[in-house]
Amino acid sequence: MKIVFMGTPAFAVPCLQMLVEEGYEVAAVVTQPDRPQGRKKIMAPSPVKEAALALGLPVLQPERMRRPEAVAELAAYEPDLIVTAAYGQILPKAVLDLPRNGCLNVHGSLLPEYRGGAPIQRSIINGEQLTGVTLMYMAEGLDTGDMISRVEVPIEDEDTSGTMFSKLSLAGRDLLRAELPRLINGRVEAEAQDDSAATYAPNLSREDERIDWNASSRETYNRVRGLVPFSGAFTLWNGETFKVWAAALPVQGSASSALPGTVLAVSGQGVEVKTGDGSLLLTTVQPSGKKAMDAAAFSRGAAMKPGTVLG
Repeated sequence: MKIVFMGTPAFAVPCLQMLVEEGYEVAAVVTQPDRPQGRKKIMAPSPVKEAALALGLPVLQPERMRRPEAVAELAAYEPDLIVTAAYGQILPKAVLDLPRNGCLNVHGSLLPEYRGGAPIQRSIINGEQLTGVTLMYMAEGLDTGDMISRVEVPIEDEDTSGTMFSKLSLAGRDLLRAELPRLINGRVEAEAQDDSAATYAPNLSREDERIDWNASSRETYNRVRGLVPFSGAFTLWNGETFKVWAAALPVQGSASSALPGTVLAVSGQGVEVKTGDGSLLLTTVQPSGKKAMDAAAFSRGAAMKPGTVLG
């Protein structure tokens, strides 16, 4: 059986490596084109491309999978099965119809909840305590296909998107490994999703990254950890971006009557900021034009003073 694997971020790499380690024939790997990364905007391959090249596998990088030439290039490999994990593009019907054994997707949520491109980040931002991975057949809609199997993974208070990406990528790998032997013999019984219970997790926007200090301490804490280690949450200090990379778990509210967003204290323990229902201690921050630093380093040279209002 010839398998084509489709994925882009590090989340997908364990699934690809498992397929090769287990002896499956991976005919080709499809991933997103190289993109500019970092401040210098240097073109960089996706983690899946790096893994595929290390494994000696052919790599396809169509800009748009819907284009006829991209479909034709993929069809030339005559896949019996397509396996996707966080590829980043919706597959057209022409691709879904290619493999005789269908297209599988390893999705980072407990479907039908959190359909879309940012299920892990949005689960944390929304304060969920449980998520998981769903193995599903792909359909033309957005994560609407029939579900083959699911596995639950708890979200701990200290988890970030980074730690959950790691946990769920391994859970997805193990789920795929367990289910694949029976799937290669033909389509299995799968459960249709309850569309009435569906929720959505669209890709994050710049506005999603901005801290609303009128929100509660817990909501702000969840937003911060839901954006680590990717974009990071931000607020404004003197009209410039001030990023927050870590905060202390909220314990109790502040009795201060200051307006939300007001800096209550700056110390070696952190920057305490008034929230809608108390305060939150920011422990790793990044002023505009500087590197991220812990609270102790920031407090030593900080021009930020109590009474400053962040926006």
